[in-house]
Amino acid sequence: MGMFQRDRQVFADAQPLDDSYEPEDIRERDEELEKYQRALQPIIDNRPTSNIFLYGKTGTGKTVATKFMLSHLENDAAEYDDVDLSTVWVSCENLSSSYQVAVALVNEIRKSQNRDRISTTGYSQQRVFDILYEELDALGGTVVIVLDEIDNIGNSDDILYGLPRARSNGYVGDVRPVIIGISNDFQFRDNLSPKVKDTLAEKEILFPPYDANQLRPILEPRAEKAFYDGILDGDVVPLCAAFAAQDTGSARQAIRLLREAGELAQAEDVDTVTEEHVRDAQDELEKNQLYEGMQELTTQGHAVLCALAYRQALNKVPVRSRDLYERYVKICDRLDADSVSERRVRDHLSDMNMLGLISVYERNEGLSAGRYHEYELDVPLNAVLEVLLSTNRFEEVANIIRSTADDNNLLQSDISDY
Repeated sequence: MGMFQRDRQVFADAQPLDDSYEPEDIRERDEELEKYQRALQPIIDNRPTSNIFLYGKTGTGKTVATKFMLSHLENDAAEYDDVDLSTVWVSCENLSSSYQVAVALVNEIRKSQNRDRISTTGYSQQRVFDILYEELDALGGTVVIVLDEIDNIGNSDDILYGLPRARSNGYVGDVRPVIIGISNDFQFRDNLSPKVKDTLAEKEILFPPYDANQLRPILEPRAEKAFYDGILDGDVVPLCAAFAAQDTGSARQAIRLLREAGELAQAEDVDTVTEEHVRDAQDELEKNQLYEGMQELTTQGHAVLCALAYRQALNKVPVRSRDLYERYVKICDRLDADSVSERRVRDHLSDMNMLGLISVYERNEGLSAGRYHEYELDVPLNAVLEVLLSTNRFEEVANIIRSTADDNNLLQSDISDY
């Protein structure tokens, strides 16, 4: 008998437990979907449509709700001869500037039409914008542009100024661009330039974390499809929901916990997934979440993490935010990335503290220095470097930090200049 055999006692169809699975309906988001529908209705009515921004932490349903709503919008728009609708979807996960987003939009449009893509380098930003306007004009009608994880562009927000004004500025004639921005950062809008805030005129929809009572009805239909009948103990789904609600309120985390519990039962060759499997799965996922939490940080978050890792490599921690900010700005300069204010850096540090990546210490030195906070990593430096090295933009800096960690005297001149 071979080493690998097809499972016939735990998973009937594991697809509903995959991140890419799109459910037939969206549960526990009625209020958000109602707002979403109202925001998109003007497209069907052939009226001017506001841009839409969705905010919420990872796993709160923003992306799946957008796919669900746009699917219905496209189907319903097809019933009206006078509604000309196109959608363009770009993930900004690895895009850190308006230039890169514009190139990605051009190439996504051309890809859908089986046409050659443009190079990611070699153009001025204005030229890329001009090409994008030409592509949008050729589409005509209403073009819904989805920018998923838009917060990755940081301060490089020209694309959010140019697209909404393209029609009024005469850059396009026969098209109405509508932006749907999806962000994991509730404070992303606060960091936009005043002219962008004024131009966007967007409707905001907030997706709060799920509680346990909301997560259970999300998990139940997936569990019914994914597992053979009778394989799950009655406490398994409620426990998965409770663990995820207590931690992040993420449906994605709850689904992964359920899948991991099933895989543990499969590995033990038992015919029941129990509460104990869920608890073991939770321990395993907690380790993985530290890596995932670091990987899912925005470009600015990675830059802040980089600055803290450098201080850790020099064994100069805990560190005050003002000292950490100086290093952060130098790292941004070296990466040719925009830097944010010290207040925003503290916001990123607060997010990393909630993720369990760093420790925060409150100091009080009385009248002489007052009250302040100091920070240091709460995960192994090697784990941080592993994540940074897997991100192309931070590879060079991560290698310098690694060398510094090996010997505090190595590459001092190089480090002090960035």
